Amino acid sequence: MGFQKLHLQLKPHRRRASPDSLTMSNYLQNLPKYWRTRNALTYLLWPIELFYTLLIGLRKLAYAFGLFKQHQVNATVIVVGNVVAGGGGKTPLTIALVQRLKAQGHKVGVVSRGYGRSNSGVQIVLAQSLVNEVGDEPLMIFQKCGVPVVVGSNRVVAAQHLLQNFPEVRVLVCDDGLQHLALQRDIEICVMDAMGLGNGHLLPAGPLREPWPRPIDLLLHSHQRTLPEGFESHRELSAYALTSKGQTVPLENLKSEKVEVVSGIAKPEAFMAMLQNAQFQIAHSSALPDHDDFAGWKPVHPELPLLCTEKDAIKLWARFPQALAIPLVFEAEHAFWEAFDQLFQSRHRYH
Repeated sequence: MGFQKLHLQLKPHRRRASPDSLTMSNYLQNLPKYWRTRNALTYLLWPIELFYTLLIGLRKLAYAFGLFKQHQVNATVIVVGNVVAGGGGKTPLTIALVQRLKAQGHKVGVVSRGYGRSNSGVQIVLAQSLVNEVGDEPLMIFQKCGVPVVVGSNRVVAAQHLLQNFPEVRVLVCDDGLQHLALQRDIEICVMDAMGLGNGHLLPAGPLREPWPRPIDLLLHSHQRTLPEGFESHRELSAYALTSKGQTVPLENLKSEKVEVVSGIAKPEAFMAMLQNAQFQIAHSSALPDHDDFAGWKPVHPELPLLCTEKDAIKLWARFPQALAIPLVFEAEHAFWEAFDQLFQSRHRYH
């Protein structure tokens, strides 16, 4: 059975609108919370949503009729993205894909926007690169995967730059970029987090970046499944933590004393839940915005062990080298990898 783009005809889960009286300022400050339900402000923002939807439709038509050019590069392009604003588990899947393809003998490179860095130009990620130059996630991908990584707001230019500097690369994995249609792609993988489709509305009335359903090749759920289609995956704590010098500390050794936790990731509550389920004695926890640089943060209990994720540690170790980073182990169900391998073999043309 050949692979075709999936046209998933699904209706978002609907909840009764909250009767709470909301101000616009509160709405804008708590968008993820209010994206989960349909309420008065959802419909107040509907005219802006309608205009946004129209722009998306016109843009897709412009690409379909050749008014906007799609650029093909000399590599098989795999795009990992989502249709919901915010983090959804794209980077863990990107890392897992790169590691799997490397293990199969493929020459792989990664292209990323490099969110949160100080400029938007194209740059190769190096061992000595700083987070503010290349972004935290691209630097983590480079450190964990050991493959060429190039960042740039223009995905086409970034991909071309990578292939010019690393001509041996035959597979490009694009971390995010589902909506960046200028780069022609061979495989599209959509990651759906625990929010699912939220209230089913597009930005700014809801969380959707584009109308759903939309054609994709594979759908992977992170955290809990929110739609009947697609494959499941989960993340769990590693059995050890890492020091700033690369040494390992068994997690069991840390459970006998109180700890402090800090995180600047998209879903800090998920990391906290893992630690609580593992029965850590958490004296204090801080949840900062995703990609935060920790410049204005300091521990409440500096005498206690400080726990964070690997993504946080890339920035945190510069100021708090005593921090312990707990890797998150990503696992997708076996059926997903079978489907991906079959799909990749049918689409990969560069050897």
